[in-house]
Amino acid sequence: MSRRSLLRALGATAAGAALAGCGVPAAYVEPGDRAGRDTSARDRSLHFANWPLYIDTDDEDASKRPTLDAFGRRTGISVTYTEEINDNDEFFGKISPSLMNHQETGRDLIVVSDWMSARFVRLGWVQEMDRAKQPNVAKYLDPQLSSPAFDKGRMHSVPWQSGITGIAYNRKKLGREIRSVSDLWADDLRGRMTLLSGLDEAIGLLMQGNGVDTTRWKRDDFYEVCDQVEKLVKKKHIRGFTGNDYIKDLATGDVLACQAYSGDVIQLQADNPEIEFVVPEEGGELWAESLMIPNLARHKRNAEKLIDYYYEPEVAAQLAAWVNYVCPVPAAREVLASVKDKETAALAEDPLIFPDDEMRRRLVTGRDITSEERPEFAKKWNSIVGL
Repeated sequence: MSRRSLLRALGATAAGAALAGCGVPAAYVEPGDRAGRDTSARDRSLHFANWPLYIDTDDEDASKRPTLDAFGRRTGISVTYTEEINDNDEFFGKISPSLMNHQETGRDLIVVSDWMSARFVRLGWVQEMDRAKQPNVAKYLDPQLSSPAFDKGRMHSVPWQSGITGIAYNRKKLGREIRSVSDLWADDLRGRMTLLSGLDEAIGLLMQGNGVDTTRWKRDDFYEVCDQVEKLVKKKHIRGFTGNDYIKDLATGDVLACQAYSGDVIQLQADNPEIEFVVPEEGGELWAESLMIPNLARHKRNAEKLIDYYYEPEVAAQLAAWVNYVCPVPAAREVLASVKDKETAALAEDPLIFPDDEMRRRLVTGRDITSEERPEFAKKWNSIVGL
């Protein structure tokens, strides 16, 4: 299941939106009630919940995680690492009863997509970090990711990895280049292209194709996209709406072009160099999945140390070389470039891991959908997608 899949059913969305509510919801936790008794000094441990396949593993023993193991040796902190997050809404549903009832979740560190991070921050369910104890984060965090609308200054969240939503296509089989979102609507792609099914994943790029500034898009901009997509569905131009399953169809040639994530395409290109990824001329969506410390976490200080450790350029480079997403630590690029292994060093020049200036000018992090908007917009989008 996609790490970025979401809104699979209106029911789950509406339930989450109800919690976020208007004004100050019943589930909101005041700042003074978020911290628990931190036992980090005497209990050198922490519980880290993450997505599957989102950390480096040893080539010969998949149970070993080199960067995490090195952190343990350096600090003496034992990390219980669980790959328990398969879907943002599903995980929200798993831990929300504890958080809304002011109870411990049993986790000191979690990673969720930024649109979900926004929900946690609005509800007051995560703690503010002590940035004075995180000098690497303060120094090395990518400025383009440093202050999203939902968390100005990134005091409650820190990007674990980032990525780009753009367009992937098979240039050889298509026989032409794709440069714009509107190129997806050409007749030669009828029935051979797909869009992402998730509301938050799909609409930003489509709005950018209409020339919309997605940092301040309006209700009318959303419905303009819906009208366009509905017409394309009726004409059978769109083959379908997908999560990460577009990878298989693009690899086999059943699909010639699609909305896609940069990290997925890097993996595809290893086996099929004819697959290309493009950030459209109108722009692409820059997103992140971020680390947060839930309320009442017993090992907040240990969690802050782990976060700062992964912002050391040498560590960030090692992680980036394995996961192949956009690295939130630009300084890691020089580290990778100096590696003796040529294949690894070449990753430093990959703009899908370290976007160059030309690409960065076209990358935007759009505003998140508000709790008031989400039920209405999800209902409309899901009716088109068929969820």
